[in-house]
Amino acid sequence: MPRALWTGNVSFGLLNVPVQLITADRSSEISLRMIDKRDENPIKFKRVNSVTGSEVPWEKIAKAYEYENGEFVTLTDEDFKQAAPKGGQSIDIEKFVDRTAISPAYFERPYYLVPGKKAEKAYVLLRETLKKTDKLGLARVVLRTKEYLCAVAPDEDALMLLILRFPEEIVPADELDFPGKASEYRITERELQMAGQLIESMEDEFDPKDFKNDYADRLDKMIQKKLGAKGATKAKAKPKTAEGEPTTNVVDFMSLLKQSIAKGKRTGAAPAAAKTPARKKAAAKAPSRATAPKKRKVAGAR
Repeated sequence: MPRALWTGNVSFGLLNVPVQLITADRSSEISLRMIDKRDENPIKFKRVNSVTGSEVPWEKIAKAYEYENGEFVTLTDEDFKQAAPKGGQSIDIEKFVDRTAISPAYFERPYYLVPGKKAEKAYVLLRETLKKTDKLGLARVVLRTKEYLCAVAPDEDALMLLILRFPEEIVPADELDFPGKASEYRITERELQMAGQLIESMEDEFDPKDFKNDYADRLDKMIQKKLGAKGATKAKAKPKTAEGEPTTNVVDFMSLLKQSIAKGKRTGAAPAAAKTPARKKAAAKAPSRATAPKKRKVAGAR
C-alpha cells in the first residue's frame, strides 16, 4: 500500500473514525529533462541576484511580499509559523450537504481515506450512511502547514477526501460573458428535441478503462524505439501490494449516535474508546464569496 500522507480521524457527532490519508491520483506524464542538444549534458538552473548576477546560496534566500514595484517586505520563518493554521489530526465534519450542491469548479484533488485498525465498523457506518442519504460531509483539514476545505464522500467500498477550492480561488462566472436564454438565439423546440435524440443515441455507461492517455503511450513508444536504437531498455517497476489483517470494532455506536442526535449540534468527537462525550467545538464557517479576503501572492512562494 502507498505510504500514508497523514494519519488522524474523521469525526461527526460523537463518532470517531481513525483513518490514513492516501493519494488517489498519480501522474501519467513522462518525466523529461532539459539538456544541451550540442553534447546532451543536463541543464542546471541557478538562483542569481537580479542586480549583481552572482549566485545566491539557499541559506541566504528569504521570501518577501512585493507591495510596490521593486519594494518588498521580508517575511521570516517565525512570521509563517504565526500565520500557519493550528492543525490537529482530525477532520471534523461541520455539515452534510447534497452531493449535487457543490459546483464542479470547487473540486481540486482526491485522496483515499483508509480505515485504521479496529475502525472498520465506524468506517462502513459512515460510508453506507452517506450512500443512503446521497450526502457529502464538509470539513476542514490541515495538511503540512496549509488548511484546506474538503468533502468526505463515498465511492464504492471507499471513503474519499476531496480537496475543495475556497470561494476566493474561483473566478466568478459573472466576470465572463456567457450566452443567455435559448430564446434569445432563436433555438426552436424542434432543434432541442433533435439535439436530445442525438444525446440519447450516444448515451452509455461510464467505464474509465475506455479512456487512456494516448499521448503518453505514443511518447513512451517513441522513447522505447530510441532506446532500442541505442541498445538500452527502459525498466518498469512493478507496483507492490500489501494485505492488511482483518480487525473488529466493539464500540457502542448506537449510544454515540443517540448522544449526538440529542445534542443537536455539529461538534467534534472524542476518541472511539472514550466513555464521556468530548467538549463542544465551535464549527468554523467557510468564508462566503462576498466576504472572502483577496488572495495575495507572496514572492518566491509556490
